[in-house]
Amino acid sequence: MSRTRRLTLSVAALTLLPTVTGCAFGSGGGTRLTVLANVTDKVAMASVLKVFRAEHPDITVTVTYADTNRLQKNLPRDLEAGEGPDVFTVWPGNGNPASAVVLSGQHFLTDLTLRRFAWNLPEDVASVAGERGRVDIVPASYSAIGAIYAAQTLDEIGGAVPTTYTQVLALCDKAREHGKVLFALGNETPWVTQLISYSLAAGTVYAGQPTFAADMEQRRTSFARSPWKDALGKYLEMNDRRCFGTDPLATTYQDSLDQVASRKAVGIVQVAATIAELKAAAPGLDLTLHALPASDDPQQTRMPAAVSAAYGVNAHTPHPRQAKTFADFLGSAKGQNLYNSRGTTLPAIPNSAFTTDPAVAEVARRQKNGTTVPFMDQTWPNSEVQQTHFRQINALFAGRTTVTDALKAMDRSYRDGQLD
Repeated sequence: MSRTRRLTLSVAALTLLPTVTGCAFGSGGGTRLTVLANVTDKVAMASVLKVFRAEHPDITVTVTYADTNRLQKNLPRDLEAGEGPDVFTVWPGNGNPASAVVLSGQHFLTDLTLRRFAWNLPEDVASVAGERGRVDIVPASYSAIGAIYAAQTLDEIGGAVPTTYTQVLALCDKAREHGKVLFALGNETPWVTQLISYSLAAGTVYAGQPTFAADMEQRRTSFARSPWKDALGKYLEMNDRRCFGTDPLATTYQDSLDQVASRKAVGIVQVAATIAELKAAAPGLDLTLHALPASDDPQQTRMPAAVSAAYGVNAHTPHPRQAKTFADFLGSAKGQNLYNSRGTTLPAIPNSAFTTDPAVAEVARRQKNGTTVPFMDQTWPNSEVQQTHFRQINALFAGRTTVTDALKAMDRSYRDGQLD
């Protein structure tokens, strides 16, 4: 499969975490551009804005950062009300209310198909950049979900990075013997609930059935009839084995970061961008991201990896030229490299000038050798499947449902597009 997507030109071509204080970048004159970004991308965006400000002094960019839950819930409503920002975070694919396919279908996104960066999108990136062949977003980073370990804390308990699921459980025991937990887990924050099940499903489902997403679409399988039940079963087994903190449902995302930074937890299963936040909180920690094994065969281990951060231009922005200028900068090699230089992610549009951070060396290696799988929700047909997933993981941890019933609920949402 060709790495680069070639475009053919046509004639017509929840309880929410608080928003982080906005930051203004620019000379104070000219056009004022508003940007809404995920709080997990604060470090990456700051690197971009510093250079963009120097190259475009006539554009002042004001950035507001918000939690994932607020973005997914409030952004579509703000856009509907005509109060959306000029440029904003958009999730690739079709997995949630603020995803590219959903927002494009509601006519909230500017078509970026003819921008220069769109000509260089790898095929897997282009496939989640819009619908019907359009490019509705500028992909900024390629990230992964995996186990982030603090080397000093791992050494403190006399452990090593596990390569099998049995070793994971044994490391949970070892961490507990030293008065720690292996993984901090902030399941009070809804979007966090999905990360471990995605990491485990990568191995239990996609390693043996790489066509699972297509099989689901063709109704040749279902969540309840697939090895997703093994993934959720192991998620609960890890909880029973006390791999996590005392009460994950009463632990927020920020609490979980604090546990790693204070070395109460050996690591955390999170997106790669979290490494930057942890480094800011605990500069002395040596952090690396690795796949979370789901079996005892290392050859079957897979890592969820895909476009993570991406941005859309408001179709109704009063500043379309300046907003597209910002999107073009994000899509350029310079913008891609700046965005990913400190955020321990990879450029979504690869280029030879980028140097990979050692913290995510395994991500780059797996991207190259083909042992990654998509972020599952990017291939789901509607945004309700992910929301049901959040709710069902919460119910599993609270003891209010079973694995079978949780997966049946996800199947109903997949089929009917309704929350269960």
